[in-house]
Amino acid sequence: MEEKKTSSVSDVGAWAMNIFSSIGIIMANKQLMSPSGFGFVYATTLTGLHFTMTAMVGLASNAAGYSSSAAKHVPMLELIWFSIVANVSITSMNLSLMLNSVGFYQISKLSMIPVVCIMEWILHGKNYSKQVKMAVGVVVIGVGVCTVTDVKVNAKGFLSASVGVLSSSLQQISIGALQKKYSIGSFELLSKTAPIQAFSLLLTGPFVDYFITGKVVTDYSLSANAFFFIVLSCSLAVFCNLSQYLCIGRFSATSFQVLGHMKTVCILILGWLLFDSQLTLKNITGMAVAVVGMIIYSWAVEFDKQSKSKFINNIPPSKPSFSEEQSAFLQHQIDRDSVGKDLEAPQSK
Repeated sequence: MEEKKTSSVSDVGAWAMNIFSSIGIIMANKQLMSPSGFGFVYATTLTGLHFTMTAMVGLASNAAGYSSSAAKHVPMLELIWFSIVANVSITSMNLSLMLNSVGFYQISKLSMIPVVCIMEWILHGKNYSKQVKMAVGVVVIGVGVCTVTDVKVNAKGFLSASVGVLSSSLQQISIGALQKKYSIGSFELLSKTAPIQAFSLLLTGPFVDYFITGKVVTDYSLSANAFFFIVLSCSLAVFCNLSQYLCIGRFSATSFQVLGHMKTVCILILGWLLFDSQLTLKNITGMAVAVVGMIIYSWAVEFDKQSKSKFINNIPPSKPSFSEEQSAFLQHQIDRDSVGKDLEAPQSK
């Protein structure tokens, strides 16, 4: 009972870390990247700096002996494949935000929930109950109502959004799959993938940013305040990356997507409190529906766990093929035959 309670506290802690770090990094990046802030518009390069900081923390942790003494081996090809998928996800989502309206960008993010469900069904044969499907639908409707405004799309924007949704969904599913396949911890897996992502993003990031914004990162005039927010953003990214691996390792990519939209609700509220963003009746209604959907989803997942547990506990034990008397008689015969054979065996000279 105490072990279950400790596990529940750890689960809540992982979610809390993800929510607070995600909200914090969005607020820091808003100040860093907005024209009214410091105008650092190089999103892909900034992501490369995020993974550089994460890789440095991982190396420092290994050097200090805080990581597992028995390091798990993960084939380099799988790490490279995962890093490519993750980098494609980051780049295509940034490109989608540039080419599409905010409304269509939000719709593409919402579509990740059903896409993750379908991918988990295809790749891992995972099935969902009616209650879970209903809860997912309620969350999608609620978040859609409170976030989607104008919806405009073009061919390039649709293509980049499609690639972004597919690669992001595959990346999140792969995190959990790699952890289970190689019995590797969240931080250890992140420590293995972060250096690869950091190197590749810092190498290609400036070119991607130039393609997206038309500006060269070396032309940016770095001030002390901008440097502080870059360091703050990178520090928060360490917690954000780690908590993402923790959450998906403990739950599933679908749960991460559904409950992760709590961040959207919190961001809207903080935007209204800190940045004078408008909060209309439509936003409030959508947030309320989304929160209800998340509560239903949590209940549905717990209900499924209890149902499976009861089903397993109610399965009667398999009956032996022989009665106890027959088994005892057969064992007696086997023992007698083996003793007879030993007595009859010729002695070696």
